[in-house]
Amino acid sequence: MELKTALYDTHVKYGGRMVPFAGYLLPVQYETGVIAEHLAVRNSCGMFDVSHMGEILCEGEGALENLNYLLTNDFTDMADGQARYSPMCNENGGVVDDLIVYKIRDCCYFIVVNAANKDKDFLWMKEHQLPGAVFTDISPSIGQIALQGPKAKEILQKITEESMIPLRYYTCLADCEAAGIRCLISKTGYTGEDGYELYMAAEKAADMWEALMEAGKEDGLIPCGLGARDTLRLEAGMPLYGHEMDDNVTPLETGLSFAVKMKKPDFIGKKALEEKGEPAITRIGLKVTGRGIIREQAKLYIGDEEIGITTSGTHVPFLGYPVAMALVNKEHSLPGTAVEAEVRGRRVAAEIVPLPFYKKPKK
Repeated sequence: MELKTALYDTHVKYGGRMVPFAGYLLPVQYETGVIAEHLAVRNSCGMFDVSHMGEILCEGEGALENLNYLLTNDFTDMADGQARYSPMCNENGGVVDDLIVYKIRDCCYFIVVNAANKDKDFLWMKEHQLPGAVFTDISPSIGQIALQGPKAKEILQKITEESMIPLRYYTCLADCEAAGIRCLISKTGYTGEDGYELYMAAEKAADMWEALMEAGKEDGLIPCGLGARDTLRLEAGMPLYGHEMDDNVTPLETGLSFAVKMKKPDFIGKKALEEKGEPAITRIGLKVTGRGIIREQAKLYIGDEEIGITTSGTHVPFLGYPVAMALVNKEHSLPGTAVEAEVRGRRVAAEIVPLPFYKKPKK
């Protein structure tokens, strides 16, 4: 039986088409449709319920030591209010999940994990933790709203003070108030646009949603569903757990070496990554040049040679053509290379292109 986020009734009120996802009933789209929602985020602003994500606190004198052991990134030099992305590996170097860590203060970290993995992640952390830290799953008590798009700051300014809005990407302010509601505000997102994610008590999520909708009505703000969230992240070339990475794909193979600090003394999976050596496969972008859409799990060929498999793919509304991401043999990863994907028994032509497909314009 699927759970409901604190915003379930709000989604129904706004005409959301509810579907099961990661154990929850969530809107896949609203009456506006996926394309309009996608374009709203690129051109003005869109708002998402991401309350299904998992939130875990790591506290105690050994919190930093635990994070550096459990995760591949290095958190030693983090300042209060800083956020950092990291994979979490198993002993074989595969990815248990990818997540974001926020440093609230010394000995206190706020961890946001993928919705479908939150129970698995919490159990993994508990089973592999070192002494000196306490992990607490606070997911049921937290509501999370993502406000994404070039007008996000303009809208947020209408319900909070300027001093409550973080300035730099991947930073947060933990003790904020917006629309009279206590919250954490971070300058993060999963769309490739400027934007913010707001965390508040679950019972206050509906009030925050309505306050933001009212503040954004003159700026084109609309509610957005899972469909647009996926097309936006794909257009921005952002990997998704279970697609571009999983328990058998390492973070180095899927292009996340920036978040893997091999110079750290140790972390779970480090030895396996060292033994594997230089990755033989890599993640690439594909622009479809033939007729059709290439989705996940399509075999890729150069002539008769199979070179890899697609991990995500669809038509992306802002760019206006189909794209895909894939894991391929590294020797066949050069941009400009012509390939073919096997789609329902026929070949669809594509070209390898650099990632990301879309990059927001510089101001």
